Amino acid sequence: MRALLLVNPKATTTNQRTRDVIIRALGASVDLTVEETGYRGHAALLSRKARESGYDAVAVLGGDGTINEAVNGLLDDAGDPSEPRDPRTSADRPALLVIPGGSANVFARALGLPNSPVEAAGAVLEALREGRRRTVGLGRASWNGESRHFTFCGGMGYDAEVIRAVEGLRGTGYRATPARYVNTALRHYLSTDRRRPAMSLEGPEVPSAEGIFLAIVSNTSPWSYVGSRPVCPTPWASFETGLDMLGLRRLGLPTMLDLVPQILGRRETLPIGRHLVQLHDEGEFTLTAERPVAFQLDGDYLGETERVTFRSVPDALQILV
Repeated sequence: MRALLLVNPKATTTNQRTRDVIIRALGASVDLTVEETGYRGHAALLSRKARESGYDAVAVLGGDGTINEAVNGLLDDAGDPSEPRDPRTSADRPALLVIPGGSANVFARALGLPNSPVEAAGAVLEALREGRRRTVGLGRASWNGESRHFTFCGGMGYDAEVIRAVEGLRGTGYRATPARYVNTALRHYLSTDRRRPAMSLEGPEVPSAEGIFLAIVSNTSPWSYVGSRPVCPTPWASFETGLDMLGLRRLGLPTMLDLVPQILGRRETLPIGRHLVQLHDEGEFTLTAERPVAFQLDGDYLGETERVTFRSVPDALQILV
């Protein structure tokens, strides 16, 4: 098997010694080529070249952002935003190997991998030896003439504002730890607009809704983690179903105090509340805003926008896991 390993040298939870151990272990099992990512979008470029060069697999040692880029390179996000341009099926594209190296590692953990990069590499090697593959669905977001796949979540409004703030802190040298996300979310809650909801929901087969402050779109569950504790606003979301969504029509303190305990920890039941807008297993829907709102995919802040269409892409990718 020919495999390309993409390494993010700035990944939060790895160092050179860990990377060397993982590279040697993978190199003993496959015909391995190693590339380090150097800038935003580099992983997408490298994985696209690997697909075009006939590699059997692309492995990623990095966080959710690097994995997202690699996935988009494998599927090729150019062309008609309503469909992937590449006509091949998931079985014809390189398989993906995931080795977590970021702060949250939501996608890897949702796949059942250990959060430790060394332990996860061991699980990946076991999957390689036994030929274990899993085909997963993805989400796809289209906005302002752009289109991009996402592996576990998208968001508009308050959650994307928090991600934007944390990315700003990272730009000044701070690490993106779970505690920093929580502290930033608490501080930012005091400054976000909690009086004028901007968003509305529409779609071919979904009930319309207005007055939404925050929208979390999920391709799987959990949505995130606080340390080892999962956060599950959409507990029915799955790689084998369409997209789920939780929207909030209130951001007041009583609403948040009621919601937070319902979504912390592993859950099997949906959160309940008068001000919630919920979708499950949907193929397509659109969020529009009367003013630009913050927007993120897989924890990567993508700017402000006024309209995003979310689509489910079933059986999009094979993963060795």
